[in-house]
Amino acid sequence: MNVISEFINSTLNVVNNFMYSSILLVLLLVSGIYFSVRTRLVQFRMMGEGIRLLSESNDNEKTVSGFQALMVSCASRLGVGNIVGVASAIILGGPGAIFWMWVTAALGGASAFIESTLAQVYKERMPDGSLRGGPSFYLVKIFKHRTVGVIFSISLICSFAYGFQCLQANAVADALQQNFGSSPWVVYGTAVFMSAFTAYAVFGGQKIVAKISEIIVPIMAIAFLLISIIVVILNIHNLPYVFSEVFHRAFSFESVSGGFAGTAISIGIRRGLYSNEAGMGSAPNAAATVDDSHPAKQGLVQMLAVFIDTIILCTSTALLILTPGIPYEGLDAMPLVQAATESQFGTFGIWFVSISVFFFAFATIIGNYYYTESNVFYILKRQTSLKFFRLSIVAAVFAGCVMDTSLAWNLADFTMGIMVLLNVPAILILGNKAILVLKDYEKQKKAGKNPVFHAEDVGIYDTDCWNNKTDEKKVSVESAAE
Repeated sequence: MNVISEFINSTLNVVNNFMYSSILLVLLLVSGIYFSVRTRLVQFRMMGEGIRLLSESNDNEKTVSGFQALMVSCASRLGVGNIVGVASAIILGGPGAIFWMWVTAALGGASAFIESTLAQVYKERMPDGSLRGGPSFYLVKIFKHRTVGVIFSISLICSFAYGFQCLQANAVADALQQNFGSSPWVVYGTAVFMSAFTAYAVFGGQKIVAKISEIIVPIMAIAFLLISIIVVILNIHNLPYVFSEVFHRAFSFESVSGGFAGTAISIGIRRGLYSNEAGMGSAPNAAATVDDSHPAKQGLVQMLAVFIDTIILCTSTALLILTPGIPYEGLDAMPLVQAATESQFGTFGIWFVSISVFFFAFATIIGNYYYTESNVFYILKRQTSLKFFRLSIVAAVFAGCVMDTSLAWNLADFTMGIMVLLNVPAILILGNKAILVLKDYEKQKKAGKNPVFHAEDVGIYDTDCWNNKTDEKKVSVESAAE
């Protein structure tokens, strides 16, 4: 079994290095720059509007609110990537990797707006009144065949139901081993504990997932941010040197040589993508479940998650690690984060990281399930029992706790890369429609209106939820005839 595991791990490592140092590097940077230009930097100039939209209420009890959808997408984003992922990036790519995580987020905000707006445009209403959507739904609009959507759904399910779940659970087991030792009792006890919590969440359904995320995510994000700020304040004298290292190492010879594999650029983009998911096609699944008056509203809300995740929380973790001056060479990711907090807070620091990782991972696990549920329904084309699928997710969490850490990361990186290869070309093809939607939103805002969308007004006719104008005209004509 170990031989097979090592073979799979080494094979995935080779494939991932190729994908992220060539194809995905070009796709993510080019699409981010393109959408930033076409939207006139929507991720920066309309950030305030996105924040304002969080307070809008939703009267449809069958759907989730905009704030809940943001928290679900944040639940998926704000997890292991913010703690262990950042530490892993620093260990493998040096401090310069943090700069490339920032670049990924800055450009990815525009991509996040495009994909979430498209998810709203092409969402569909289910028989029970709920809404579903995402890349699987808008891919069909390009290829005119459902098979492509099914392929994306399968790739997302593999990523979020299994690859990412294994990684989240693995991080929790790794963290608790730093507290209690590496005894099999600790590993398998963690596996049972995490599996039980996961079973409770995923068998509770879509609304309970959104409700749990709404509570856990803000509390843990704020707590971790406060601890990071305290560490930075305690080591404020090291801050200028840390930032100089980040920028210097981002453009050093080692960071731009060797075909990018294993360098600051490759690692920064890989970990940045894992953390903020911009362009991956995951957040649109949450964005589509909101019953908004205009598709651009969820585009604006969802792009906030990219900044919350990478610019705020990932940066906080990076500074927490780098400002105390803890040597990072030769350490694994989790011990590095815990060593940094222990140097400032003693034993409390180790426990705080372990507890944070548990809650972040748990929120991410249930957020990931939220995404996969929509795609299971897409494949089956009907509301059906998800009992066995939910059990398989619980089993993946158990397996992740006992899995080798490097295999967990490589599996997650590979499945994530496949999603990007399918989603980014799709949003590049359909992106102009999202830009037309944005212009319509801005036009109505300038007129002092609360924007209401009619797809026909911008020349979009192949959508199920937004062509009410035609229906209204039809009713009006029929009434007049009578």
